[in-house]
Amino acid sequence: MSTPGLNPDALARLTAALTRLIDANRLPGAVAMIVRRGLVGYVNALGRQDPQRDTPMHADAVFRIYSMSKPIVSVAAMMLVERGLLQLSDPVALYLPMFSSARVGAEREGRFEPVPAKRPMTIHDLLRHTAGLTYEFYAPTAVRRRYIGARLNARERSNAEQIDTLAALPLMYEPGTVWEYSRATDVLGRVLEVVTGQTLGAHLNAAIFEPLAMRETGFEVPPALHARIAEPFARDPDTDAASTLFDARSPTALQSGGGGLLSTIADYARFAQLLLNGGRLGDVRLLGRKTVETMTADHLLAIPRAADVLPVDHGFGLGFAVKTHLGGGVEPGSIGSYGWSGSGGTTFFVDPHEDMFAVLMTQAPGQFDEVRELFRQLVYAAVDD
Repeated sequence: MSTPGLNPDALARLTAALTRLIDANRLPGAVAMIVRRGLVGYVNALGRQDPQRDTPMHADAVFRIYSMSKPIVSVAAMMLVERGLLQLSDPVALYLPMFSSARVGAEREGRFEPVPAKRPMTIHDLLRHTAGLTYEFYAPTAVRRRYIGARLNARERSNAEQIDTLAALPLMYEPGTVWEYSRATDVLGRVLEVVTGQTLGAHLNAAIFEPLAMRETGFEVPPALHARIAEPFARDPDTDAASTLFDARSPTALQSGGGGLLSTIADYARFAQLLLNGGRLGDVRLLGRKTVETMTADHLLAIPRAADVLPVDHGFGLGFAVKTHLGGGVEPGSIGSYGWSGSGGTTFFVDPHEDMFAVLMTQAPGQFDEVRELFRQLVYAAVDD
């Protein structure tokens, strides 16, 4: 294995740290990869792929990547922008008319009174999470309680049905005024369906997965690959609550752009390398270099943040968190590095300054922040030139 400017002793410490978590039953298993200067400097499969069956982890395990779906859908959207089929300034209602009468949830004198939004949400808002939408797992509010009641994760609904339900709910904020990580990418996925006339899965397959040879990424896992699906502990090691990851072996009508894809580390590495290369992988170019630069710049500027999902030393681009400062946060990295994570335990980041990306795949939702921070710290500790 090549070690392109990576310290072998530090890589051994990364292996040891992940092994300690596995031995302590904090993680069932993990697959990790570091690529620098176009060379694989580290790849390792550790622990168990399925702890209930004591199946060893393999490097080709299939993981629910949850919100690491968002960067892929964002790239697909920007490909349509490059073709002139979308503009960032377009109102979402141009494609999804049910959002033309969006209302913002307001409480006045103890009563819940939604009021008309002052301006429409745009495609730009969806990409940078300033559309006024929210997620139901944040602290309870009148709007979020309505999200919970609407069962927006119901896998038997189509994307069209899910978005019809979401559009009937009040917004959490005025569009364009607040950053809040949200169901915006689910809405973006439905926009892509309307523009292309394809289901989201079919479009992603044709536009991204086939050109990049990401042949084991999608919203469903074919039966032939079921034995390779990674599973979490039956119960969370901290709370003892039952693990509730979605059933990856059953067909689904919902193709959630915000969190429904499954993938392998090799497939996702091809996507990360595309980004690091400025939109090209080998002879395949999916995006122009300047478009990737735009996507990975901070688009929040002075827009306030409503939740602490985003580290204080990061802004947000068009589908990615983007590091804007070297101080203030707990995770190392270069200014301009970017990436995102998934609530099932997966994470990735791309660092153009170091010509490097790293991907970690686990199925351990309860240890999301702990493992992500550890992985990033130990990857950067291995940079050795």
